[in-house]
Amino acid sequence: MRHVSINVYGRVQGVGFRYTALQIATDMGIVGTVKNELDGSVSIEAEADERVLYIFLGRIKDFPSPFAKVNTIDYDFSDNLKSYKNFSVIG
Repeated sequence: MRHVSINVYGRVQGVGFRYTALQIATDMGIVGTVKNELDGSVSIEAEADERVLYIFLGRIKDFPSPFAKVNTIDYDFSDNLKSYKNFSVIG
């Protein structure tokens, strides 16, 4: 298991991004959180097998919504697990 902190930039607020990210994560067995940030980005904290997290990053990058547009994704892996029980939307 690995932890990844992700920041997604672009048109990602007010377009269903968090709830689609929730669905993708849940379908993949990923636990963590997703929330809007004041600067217009979305932050994701996620935990799963590293291979699964890389697939998740790819799905987030190629976001399946005609309303959202992902411009940039920054991410940082670590071994500091927060032991989430599920994946949830904050705020």
